[in-house]
Amino acid sequence: MSGVVLRRSLLAHLTSCSLLAQGERSSASLVQLGSQCKAFSRNMSAYAELTVPPPQALLKPLVVPKRLLLGPGPSNISSRVQEAGGKQVIGHMHAEMFEIMNEIKAGIQYAFQTTNNMTLAISGSGHAAMEAALINVVEPGEVVLIGIHGVWGERAADITERIGGDVRRFVKPPGENFTLQEVEQALMQHKPVLFFITHGESSSGVVQEMDGIGPLCHKHNCLLLVDSVASLGGAPLYMDKQDIDILYSGCQKVLNCPPGTAPLSFNDKACQKIFNRKKKPTSLYFDMSWLSNIWGCDENPRKYHHTVPITGLFALREALAILAEEGLEKNWKLHQENAEYLHKGIEELGLKLFVKDKAIRLPTVTTIAVPDGYEWKEIVDFIMKNYQIEVTGGLGPTIGKVLRIGLMGINCTKANADLVLGALKDALKHCKKSKH
Repeated sequence: MSGVVLRRSLLAHLTSCSLLAQGERSSASLVQLGSQCKAFSRNMSAYAELTVPPPQALLKPLVVPKRLLLGPGPSNISSRVQEAGGKQVIGHMHAEMFEIMNEIKAGIQYAFQTTNNMTLAISGSGHAAMEAALINVVEPGEVVLIGIHGVWGERAADITERIGGDVRRFVKPPGENFTLQEVEQALMQHKPVLFFITHGESSSGVVQEMDGIGPLCHKHNCLLLVDSVASLGGAPLYMDKQDIDILYSGCQKVLNCPPGTAPLSFNDKACQKIFNRKKKPTSLYFDMSWLSNIWGCDENPRKYHHTVPITGLFALREALAILAEEGLEKNWKLHQENAEYLHKGIEELGLKLFVKDKAIRLPTVTTIAVPDGYEWKEIVDFIMKNYQIEVTGGLGPTIGKVLRIGLMGINCTKANADLVLGALKDALKHCKKSKH
């Protein structure tokens, strides 16, 4: 804009000079013109001077280290997904883009095992899908029961409180899961409109048994919302068969996709709640009345809402295609077998698994109790420095208590399990052990 103003000013001055040259000029006029030209020249110099120089770091090539990501996520991206995400963009309102979005919808329906029409991918991470689900379903003052056995229940409670929900926390210690009896007692006590629970609690390494929870919720006129960010594709989950009303996930774990798109699905019962609200959701960006249209979930022509992450959706489409080709059941079996192989190796090192009950250990993310006398950060830093392998410490209520190892998607191999076990053994040998 400043350039346009300068050009107009320059044109005005030049025109003024031309007109003066054609007529009689008094010495006073010439002096005045000279003064104006000097002032104009000074103004141009001031505008031309940049106060912020180009960042030196950006004048160098991008350098990204090569690492094996065996933490709780993200996981490494497959070459096929990477290639898909590197394709040239097309318009977000092009017919070809809508077709790709339709294919993604079908892929999510397969991954979730649902026929829900209201199935799509949120433009954002798993947190965005969590927020979208809660913002659309919950109205101010409504009672929401939040199952907390790790960090993700706490995040859901935080979001619900921010939108005015009446949060009732239903807490279990990290490393444990919820029984049907406990769930029903909580439903009877609090009478919520929505119950939130995490299927794969990556902060504690627990997989929650889902059979029976959906029918209990419906018996008590309550919707069931499930977080499957850390479990999708790696542990059995059946949205329709298990009567889950709302299900969301992420793409950067078992799907081996760059973070930034998040699968989400609502059944008809949840949609009835959404589209019969008293007031609009507090977020336009996550408003399902808009998102359902751009994803072709209603009968109306698609209209602009926001620019979807085009190349991110290319990558997600390819990740879902790989899952479909390999098959859910094969993936579930692979993750369970390799998790058990890793668990055996951990115990052979003399370490203890944080989740005592084998039946509820999450196949995708394993938690190890930090060994006595060791500082967890020294262990993860040693492994990163010497092996370029990422493993992490705890999160939320498990900080300082656990080490976390993720075997997900293309990273879920016995060879990778052996690599990380070898790195752990070396870390235990070289890291300082306290005498206390």
